[in-house]
Amino acid sequence: MRIISADERINENSGIKGVIFGPAKIGKTSLLWTLNAATTLFVDMEAGGLSVRDWKGDSVEVTDWQTAKNLACWLGGPDMARAGTMEDYSDAHYAHVCQTYGDPAILAKYKTIFIDSITVLGRLCFGWCKRQPQAFSEKTGKPDTRGAYGLHGQEMIGILTRFQRAKGKSVWLVGLLDEKTDDYGRKTYQAQIDGSKTGLELPGIVDQVITMAALPDKDGVQQRQFVCSNPNDFGFPAGDRSGALNTIEPAHLGKLMDKILAGMATSPATNLTYTNPTTTEE
Repeated sequence: MRIISADERINENSGIKGVIFGPAKIGKTSLLWTLNAATTLFVDMEAGGLSVRDWKGDSVEVTDWQTAKNLACWLGGPDMARAGTMEDYSDAHYAHVCQTYGDPAILAKYKTIFIDSITVLGRLCFGWCKRQPQAFSEKTGKPDTRGAYGLHGQEMIGILTRFQRAKGKSVWLVGLLDEKTDDYGRKTYQAQIDGSKTGLELPGIVDQVITMAALPDKDGVQQRQFVCSNPNDFGFPAGDRSGALNTIEPAHLGKLMDKILAGMATSPATNLTYTNPTTTEE
Protein backbone atom coordinates (compact mmCIF):
# COMPACT_ATOMS: atom_id res chain seq x y z
CA MET A 1 0.00 0.00 0.00
CA ARG A 2 1.21 3.50 -0.88
CA ILE A 3 -0.25 6.84 0.22
CA ILE A 4 -1.12 8.99 -2.80
CA SER A 5 -0.66 12.72 -2.32
CA ALA A 6 -3.31 15.24 -3.31
CA ASP A 7 -1.07 16.58 -6.09
CA GLU A 8 -0.58 13.09 -7.53
CA ARG A 9 -4.31 12.43 -7.45
CA ILE A 10 -5.19 15.76 -9.06
CA ASN A 11 -2.61 15.34 -11.81
CA GLU A 12 -3.49 11.73 -12.54
CA ASN A 13 -5.21 11.26 -15.90
CA SER A 14 -7.81 8.63 -15.06
CA GLY A 15 -10.08 9.46 -17.97
CA ILE A 16 -13.84 10.01 -18.02
CA LYS A 17 -16.20 7.09 -17.62
CA GLY A 18 -19.73 7.65 -18.88
CA VAL A 19 -22.88 6.27 -20.47
CA ILE A 20 -25.09 7.95 -23.09
CA PHE A 21 -28.70 6.84 -23.52
CA GLY A 22 -30.93 7.82 -26.42
CA PRO A 23 -33.80 6.60 -28.58
CA ALA A 24 -33.14 4.42 -31.60
CA LYS A 25 -31.74 6.23 -34.66
CA ILE A 26 -30.95 9.43 -32.74
CA GLY A 27 -27.32 9.15 -33.88
CA LYS A 28 -25.52 7.75 -30.84
CA THR A 29 -23.04 5.72 -32.90
CA SER A 30 -22.39 8.80 -35.05
CA LEU A 31 -20.86 10.48 -32.00
CA LEU A 32 -17.69 8.68 -33.09
CA TRP A 33 -17.28 11.40 -35.73
CA THR A 34 -16.79 13.95 -32.93
CA LEU A 35 -13.85 12.00 -31.44
CA ASN A 36 -10.20 11.86 -32.46
CA ALA A 37 -10.06 8.81 -34.72
CA ALA A 38 -6.33 8.33 -34.13
CA THR A 39 -6.80 7.83 -30.38
CA THR A 40 -10.25 6.16 -30.22
CA LEU A 41 -11.09 2.45 -30.24
CA PHE A 42 -14.63 1.58 -31.36
CA VAL A 43 -16.00 -1.56 -29.68
CA ASP A 44 -18.81 -2.63 -32.01
CA MET A 45 -21.29 -5.01 -30.42
CA GLU A 46 -24.20 -4.29 -32.74
CA ALA A 47 -22.55 -4.86 -36.14
CA GLY A 48 -24.28 -1.61 -36.97
CA GLY A 49 -21.39 0.54 -38.07
CA LEU A 50 -22.98 1.65 -41.35
CA SER A 51 -23.26 5.26 -40.16
CA VAL A 52 -19.53 5.27 -39.35
CA ARG A 53 -18.31 3.00 -42.15
CA ASP A 54 -15.90 5.65 -43.39
CA TRP A 55 -14.72 6.67 -39.91
CA LYS A 56 -10.92 6.43 -39.87
CA GLY A 57 -10.42 4.94 -36.40
CA ASP A 58 -9.73 1.37 -35.27
CA SER A 59 -12.53 -0.97 -34.24
CA VAL A 60 -13.11 -4.41 -32.79
CA GLU A 61 -16.26 -6.53 -33.06
CA VAL A 62 -17.56 -8.32 -29.98
CA THR A 63 -20.29 -10.91 -30.52
CA ASP A 64 -20.19 -13.10 -27.39
CA TRP A 65 -19.99 -12.60 -23.64
CA GLN A 66 -16.62 -14.24 -23.02
CA THR A 67 -14.94 -12.03 -25.61
CA ALA A 68 -16.49 -8.99 -23.93
CA LYS A 69 -15.06 -10.10 -20.59
CA ASN A 70 -11.64 -10.74 -22.11
CA LEU A 71 -11.61 -7.25 -23.61
CA ALA A 72 -12.62 -5.67 -20.28
CA CYS A 73 -9.83 -7.54 -18.51
CA TRP A 74 -7.28 -6.52 -21.16
CA LEU A 75 -8.28 -2.87 -20.85
CA GLY A 76 -8.83 -2.67 -17.11
CA GLY A 77 -6.13 -5.00 -15.89
CA PRO A 78 -6.49 -7.75 -13.29
CA ASP A 79 -8.55 -7.60 -10.11
CA MET A 80 -5.83 -8.21 -7.54
CA ALA A 81 -8.41 -9.33 -4.99
CA ARG A 82 -8.63 -12.47 -7.11
CA ALA A 83 -4.89 -12.91 -7.57
CA GLY A 84 -3.67 -16.46 -7.78
CA THR A 85 -7.01 -17.90 -8.83
CA MET A 86 -8.58 -18.82 -12.16
CA GLU A 87 -11.61 -16.61 -11.52
CA ASP A 88 -12.77 -13.92 -13.93
CA TYR A 89 -10.49 -10.86 -14.08
CA SER A 90 -7.84 -12.54 -11.92
CA ASP A 91 -4.15 -12.23 -12.67
CA ALA A 92 -4.37 -15.63 -14.38
CA HIS A 93 -7.20 -14.38 -16.59
CA TYR A 94 -5.23 -11.23 -17.39
CA ALA A 95 -2.16 -13.27 -18.32
CA HIS A 96 -4.31 -15.40 -20.62
CA VAL A 97 -5.83 -12.44 -22.48
CA CYS A 98 -2.44 -10.76 -22.84
CA GLN A 99 -1.09 -13.95 -24.38
CA THR A 100 -4.13 -14.16 -26.67
CA TYR A 101 -4.47 -10.51 -27.73
CA GLY A 102 -0.93 -9.24 -27.28
CA ASP A 103 1.06 -6.94 -25.06
CA PRO A 104 -1.34 -4.40 -23.47
CA ALA A 105 1.20 -1.73 -24.40
CA ILE A 106 -0.42 -1.71 -27.85
CA LEU A 107 -3.47 -0.14 -26.18
CA ALA A 108 -1.47 2.93 -25.16
CA LYS A 109 -2.43 4.82 -28.33
CA TYR A 110 -6.12 4.74 -27.38
CA LYS A 111 -7.30 7.53 -25.11
CA THR A 112 -11.02 6.86 -25.62
CA ILE A 113 -12.91 3.56 -25.75
CA PHE A 114 -16.37 3.88 -27.36
CA ILE A 115 -18.62 0.88 -26.67
CA ASP A 116 -21.80 0.41 -28.68
CA SER A 117 -23.79 -0.62 -26.74
CA ILE A 118 -24.51 -1.38 -23.09
CA THR A 119 -27.94 -2.61 -24.20
CA VAL A 120 -26.40 -5.36 -26.35
CA LEU A 121 -23.75 -6.02 -23.71
CA GLY A 122 -26.55 -6.79 -21.26
CA ARG A 123 -28.25 -9.11 -23.77
CA LEU A 124 -25.02 -11.02 -24.42
CA CYS A 125 -24.58 -11.35 -20.68
CA PHE A 126 -28.12 -12.58 -20.04
CA GLY A 127 -27.93 -15.09 -22.88
CA TRP A 128 -24.77 -16.51 -21.29
CA CYS A 129 -26.28 -16.48 -17.79
CA LYS A 130 -29.31 -18.50 -18.88
CA ARG A 131 -26.98 -21.37 -19.81
CA GLN A 132 -25.12 -21.48 -16.49
CA PRO A 133 -25.88 -23.89 -13.60
CA GLN A 134 -27.17 -21.02 -11.45
CA ALA A 135 -30.00 -20.54 -13.94
CA PHE A 136 -31.48 -23.96 -13.17
CA SER A 137 -33.22 -25.31 -10.08
CA GLU A 138 -31.08 -27.76 -8.14
CA LYS A 139 -34.18 -29.77 -7.22
CA THR A 140 -36.01 -29.95 -10.53
CA GLY A 141 -33.38 -29.03 -13.10
CA LYS A 142 -35.84 -26.62 -14.67
CA PRO A 143 -34.85 -23.04 -15.66
CA ASP A 144 -34.78 -20.60 -12.73
CA THR A 145 -35.23 -17.03 -13.95
CA ARG A 146 -34.31 -15.59 -10.56
CA GLY A 147 -31.00 -17.40 -10.60
CA ALA A 148 -30.26 -16.16 -14.12
CA TYR A 149 -31.02 -12.55 -13.19
CA GLY A 150 -28.95 -12.79 -10.01
CA LEU A 151 -25.95 -14.01 -11.97
CA HIS A 152 -26.60 -11.39 -14.64
CA GLY A 153 -26.38 -8.59 -12.09
CA GLN A 154 -23.07 -9.88 -10.73
CA GLU A 155 -21.58 -10.32 -14.20
CA MET A 156 -22.64 -6.89 -15.45
CA ILE A 157 -21.26 -5.10 -12.40
CA GLY A 158 -18.03 -7.05 -12.78
CA ILE A 159 -17.48 -6.10 -16.41
CA LEU A 160 -18.48 -2.45 -15.95
CA THR A 161 -16.06 -2.18 -13.02
CA ARG A 162 -13.23 -3.52 -15.21
CA PHE A 163 -14.00 -0.93 -17.88
CA GLN A 164 -14.06 1.72 -15.15
CA ARG A 165 -10.58 0.64 -14.08
CA ALA A 166 -9.05 1.41 -17.49
CA LYS A 167 -6.50 3.98 -16.32
CA GLY A 168 -5.67 6.92 -18.50
CA LYS A 169 -8.58 6.18 -20.82
CA SER A 170 -12.05 7.61 -21.21
CA VAL A 171 -14.68 4.90 -21.62
CA TRP A 172 -18.11 5.71 -23.06
CA LEU A 173 -20.97 3.26 -23.42
CA VAL A 174 -24.12 4.05 -25.36
CA GLY A 175 -27.53 2.45 -24.91
CA LEU A 176 -31.16 2.60 -25.95
CA LEU A 177 -33.72 4.78 -24.17
CA ASP A 178 -37.38 3.74 -24.11
CA GLU A 179 -40.32 6.12 -23.92
CA LYS A 180 -43.36 4.87 -22.01
CA THR A 181 -46.79 6.47 -21.56
CA ASP A 182 -49.00 5.55 -18.60
CA ASP A 183 -52.79 5.43 -18.46
CA TYR A 184 -52.91 9.15 -17.69
CA GLY A 185 -50.84 10.14 -20.72
CA ARG A 186 -47.72 10.89 -18.68
CA LYS A 187 -44.44 10.05 -20.37
CA THR A 188 -41.49 8.44 -18.65
CA TYR A 189 -38.08 7.59 -20.06
CA GLN A 190 -36.13 4.54 -19.06
CA ALA A 191 -32.91 3.01 -20.28
CA GLN A 192 -33.08 -0.38 -21.91
CA ILE A 193 -30.99 -2.55 -19.59
CA ASP A 194 -31.89 -6.09 -18.57
CA GLY A 195 -32.26 -6.50 -14.82
CA SER A 196 -32.55 -3.94 -12.06
CA LYS A 197 -29.15 -4.38 -10.39
CA THR A 198 -27.15 -2.85 -13.24
CA GLY A 199 -29.24 0.31 -13.26
CA LEU A 200 -29.02 0.69 -9.49
CA GLU A 201 -25.25 0.26 -9.41
CA LEU A 202 -24.46 2.25 -12.55
CA PRO A 203 -24.14 5.73 -10.96
CA GLY A 204 -21.51 4.40 -8.58
CA ILE A 205 -19.41 3.10 -11.47
CA VAL A 206 -19.49 5.83 -14.12
CA ASP A 207 -18.85 9.57 -13.84
CA GLN A 208 -21.45 10.77 -16.31
CA VAL A 209 -24.96 9.62 -17.18
CA ILE A 210 -26.26 11.50 -20.23
CA THR A 211 -29.37 11.35 -22.38
CA MET A 212 -29.10 12.26 -26.05
CA ALA A 213 -32.40 13.63 -27.36
CA ALA A 214 -33.92 15.85 -30.05
CA LEU A 215 -34.88 19.13 -28.34
CA PRO A 216 -36.00 22.49 -29.72
CA ASP A 217 -33.41 25.26 -29.88
CA LYS A 218 -34.19 28.93 -29.20
CA ASP A 219 -35.86 29.14 -32.62
CA GLY A 220 -37.97 26.05 -32.05
CA VAL A 221 -35.93 23.88 -34.42
CA GLN A 222 -35.30 20.32 -33.25
CA GLN A 223 -31.61 19.69 -32.57
CA ARG A 224 -29.78 16.73 -31.08
CA GLN A 225 -28.66 17.70 -27.59
CA PHE A 226 -27.19 16.17 -24.45
CA VAL A 227 -29.18 16.30 -21.21
CA CYS A 228 -26.48 16.09 -18.56
CA SER A 229 -27.98 16.63 -15.11
CA ASN A 230 -31.01 15.91 -13.02
CA PRO A 231 -33.53 17.30 -12.22
CA ASN A 232 -34.32 18.26 -15.79
CA ASP A 233 -37.57 19.31 -17.47
CA PHE A 234 -37.87 16.07 -19.43
CA GLY A 235 -37.51 13.33 -16.83
CA PHE A 236 -34.49 11.91 -18.64
CA PRO A 237 -31.91 9.79 -16.78
CA ALA A 238 -28.88 12.00 -16.20
CA GLY A 239 -26.10 12.71 -13.73
CA ASP A 240 -22.96 14.85 -13.75
CA ARG A 241 -20.18 13.95 -11.35
CA SER A 242 -17.80 16.57 -12.76
CA GLY A 243 -19.92 19.60 -11.88
CA ALA A 244 -18.65 21.20 -15.10
CA LEU A 245 -21.67 20.76 -17.35
CA ASN A 246 -24.85 22.69 -17.97
CA THR A 247 -28.12 20.78 -17.93
CA ILE A 248 -28.21 21.00 -21.74
CA GLU A 249 -25.06 20.68 -23.83
CA PRO A 250 -24.47 20.34 -27.61
CA ALA A 251 -24.39 16.73 -28.81
CA HIS A 252 -20.65 16.75 -29.53
CA LEU A 253 -18.86 14.18 -27.39
CA GLY A 254 -15.36 15.49 -28.09
CA LYS A 255 -16.23 19.02 -26.95
CA LEU A 256 -18.13 17.65 -23.95
CA MET A 257 -15.06 15.75 -22.82
CA ASP A 258 -12.90 18.85 -23.23
CA LYS A 259 -15.32 20.83 -21.08
CA ILE A 260 -15.39 18.18 -18.36
CA LEU A 261 -11.59 17.97 -18.21
CA ALA A 262 -11.23 21.76 -18.21
CA GLY A 263 -13.76 22.08 -15.42
CA MET A 264 -12.14 19.36 -13.34
CA ALA A 265 -8.81 21.12 -13.68
CA THR A 266 -10.16 24.35 -12.19
CA SER A 267 -12.74 23.31 -9.59
CA PRO A 268 -13.74 20.30 -7.49
CA ALA A 269 -16.67 18.10 -8.49
CA THR A 270 -19.75 19.23 -6.61
CA ASN A 271 -22.80 18.09 -8.52
CA LEU A 272 -23.77 14.44 -8.84
CA THR A 273 -27.45 13.81 -9.38
CA TYR A 274 -28.99 10.78 -11.00
CA THR A 275 -32.21 9.12 -12.04
CA ASN A 276 -32.27 5.30 -12.08
CA PRO A 277 -32.42 4.24 -15.76
CA THR A 278 -33.37 0.59 -15.30
CA THR A 279 -36.21 -0.79 -17.38
CA THR A 280 -36.45 -4.57 -16.99
CA GLU A 281 -37.22 -5.82 -13.51
CA GLU A 282 -35.76 -9.05 -12.25
